[in-house]
Amino acid sequence: MTFDEAMKTLEAWGSESNRKIYQRHGAGPSVFGVTFGNLEKLRAKVGRDTDLAKMLWASGNADARCLATMIADPAQLTEDELDVWAASIDYHVLSDLFSRNVVSLSPFGQSRMEKWMLSPHDQTCQAAWNLLAIQATHEAALDDVYFQAHLETIERRIGMAKNRTKHAMNGALIAIGNRNEALRKLALAAAGRIGPVEVDHGDTECHTPSALEQLSRSQVRRKAAASG
Repeated sequence: MTFDEAMKTLEAWGSESNRKIYQRHGAGPSVFGVTFGNLEKLRAKVGRDTDLAKMLWASGNADARCLATMIADPAQLTEDELDVWAASIDYHVLSDLFSRNVVSLSPFGQSRMEKWMLSPHDQTCQAAWNLLAIQATHEAALDDVYFQAHLETIERRIGMAKNRTKHAMNGALIAIGNRNEALRKLALAAAGRIGPVEVDHGDTECHTPSALEQLSRSQVRRKAAASG
C-alpha cells in the first residue's frame, strides 16, 4: 500500500463524531477520527511496512501515526529514530500505542526507557513509565530489587511530574505491585505516602485509578483464587 492510498483510506474511514471525541482526548487538529477497529483492519491488510510507517508518522496526522505504530517493525527503527518519534508525540493515546507496539519490542527498549524517564517532554516521559509497566506485567525474569528502585523513584518524583507522566507513573506503580506479594506491600506503602494522584483528563469521562484501591482489589482476587 502506498502512502497516498493509506491516507485516502484513513480519511474515508474517519468520522466527524470520532474526530471530536479524539480531539477532546488530546489529538490535535490533524485527525480523521478512524475507529481502532478500522485501524486494526488496515494493519492486517498492510502487515509490516516500516517505510510506510515512517511516512505516516511524518504526516503528523494522529490516525496515520497510530497506524504507523501498528505496522512498523520495531527491529528496523534506530535509537535516533525512536528518539525523534518520542519527541514529536503530543497525544497521550499515541504515546501509549508507541510504547506498547514499538518500543517495548525494540532492541533499544531498555535504553530508551532509561533516557526518556528524564525527558522534560510530558508524552515522552509518559512512554518511559508505560514501558516500565509493560516490563512489570510481562518480564518475569526481572528481580524485585529492580522494581523496588523504581518504586522509590516514583514516590520521589510523581508529585513533581507532568500531567500524563503522573498517570503513567501511577500505572507503573500498580503494575509493579501486582507482580507478587512482596512488591504489593511495598507499592501499597508507597501509594499511601503519595496520596491521591490528580491528573487532568480534560473534557472526558476518563480518570486515573487509585493505586491503593487497585492493589487492594487485586489482593482480594488472588486470595479468592487461591482458596478455591
